[in-house]
Amino acid sequence: MDVALEDVPPSGEPVLARLMQLYAYDFSEIMALDVGEDGRFAGSRVLATCWSEPWRHPYFVRVGGQLAGFAILDERSRLTGDPEVADVAEFFVMRRYRRQGVGAKAAALAFARFPRRWEVRQTAANVAATAFWRRTIAAYAGKFDEVVVDDDRWRGPVQSFDARMRR
Repeated sequence: MDVALEDVPPSGEPVLARLMQLYAYDFSEIMALDVGEDGRFAGSRVLATCWSEPWRHPYFVRVGGQLAGFAILDERSRLTGDPEVADVAEFFVMRRYRRQGVGAKAAALAFARFPRRWEVRQTAANVAATAFWRRTIAAYAGKFDEVVVDDDRWRGPVQSFDARMRR
């Protein structure tokens, strides 16, 4: 399957915003999110900084050229602010493309773009995401460390590994 990460230019923001609605819909089951009177989930602060912060990188995930999701990658730790650590800020693959290796391939492309230490976080309630990231990181890097953070910075599992040490 031909999976690619494509830079999202500022002109792609409306498309990314629509994909964020699908992402929020998936999360609504886990985090009890509701839509507003306009039928949309509340806007995300994430999009506001995708093109204004040089450390933030939005990508479309494409399968055979078809839009299949997105990834927003940060060149800094959300937990510590360390600019030497990359972070998966947001990651979404549409249901049609799940369980086909698309997410794992997109993640591997992301890790290869930023060969450095990584942190990958999941909310505590998102057990499916935690299982996905454990499998995906183990397949890519071979080994990783995992801690559960429960403080003001984050609440949930965090896997860390070094993409330069790929097996």
